[in-house]
Amino acid sequence: MRAISFETNYILHPAGSCLVSFGDTKVICTATIEESVPPFLRNSGKGWLTAEYSMLPGSTGGGRKRRDGIKKDGRSTEIQRLIGRSLRAAVDLEKLGEVSITIDCDVIQADGGTRTASITGGWVALYDALRVLAKKQGASGPEHYLLGQVAAVSVGKVDGQIICDLDYAHDSIAEVDMNVVMRDGSFVEIQGTGEEGVFDRKELNSLLDSAEEGLKIIQKEQRNVLGLD
Repeated sequence: MRAISFETNYILHPAGSCLVSFGDTKVICTATIEESVPPFLRNSGKGWLTAEYSMLPGSTGGGRKRRDGIKKDGRSTEIQRLIGRSLRAAVDLEKLGEVSITIDCDVIQADGGTRTASITGGWVALYDALRVLAKKQGASGPEHYLLGQVAAVSVGKVDGQIICDLDYAHDSIAEVDMNVVMRDGSFVEIQGTGEEGVFDRKELNSLLDSAEEGLKIIQKEQRNVLGLD
């Protein structure tokens, strides 16, 4: 696996923020709290969590990446929905009260695994934001709202070998590519496809085993930076 690091309180103004690095992939994740909810949740007593994802100009090779307009491209939309689903799995929305949390993930440098880095860094930013919310609402701490610790990693088969946390060089030639999201020891979402081939049940089990081992390392780093270990 690549070296993984988090720098918390990276941005001054949001309730929570961090710069997450998976090797040369770097994403700024922020968590903003607003005292309102979408119309479908008004007067329900429940809160909401959503996500935005963008790759900034200069984040990729091969020419300038254009900024997303009002209508995002299909890839960005799909990724931000994945981030939102994954991080909603971490939170008891009923305990939030009628507040919304937005996780913004801005890729400043891409070398594979931007969506998994965004989910992983997003959880760190979310945890710090929940510290702020807990203090404001008089709750015991972030754990009052949390259902568990969420992280994600990519895994794939390259030249017949299982590799965890693919960089672009591996991802671009992978026979099988998979993104795995877990909350503690349980799966939240699995996205897998045979890019240049197929895979059998034994290989699927090996891919998931590799992802689980990698996520144990990643979750330990999350806890370390937040002072939880």
